[in-house]
Amino acid sequence: MAKKEKTAITIDEKECFYEDLTQEQQTIVNHISDLQRKIQSSEFNLQQLSFGKDAFVKALKEKLEQE
Repeated sequence: MAKKEKTAITIDEKECFYEDLTQEQQTIVNHISDLQRKIQSSEFNLQQLSFGKDAFVKALKEKLEQE
């Protein structure tokens, strides 16, 4: 049978295994992971929004120059 490997996590340069944590600690780790995903998604969305705004500013400047 295949041996199930544990999931290593590192906190402040200290490695531990997710499976060895208490349920409460695992819940906290899950919150941290979820928040990190949300931060990354927000940063991605901010890049899109900034690029879109810049494109509209450029378009407005071009239209004003045509007049």
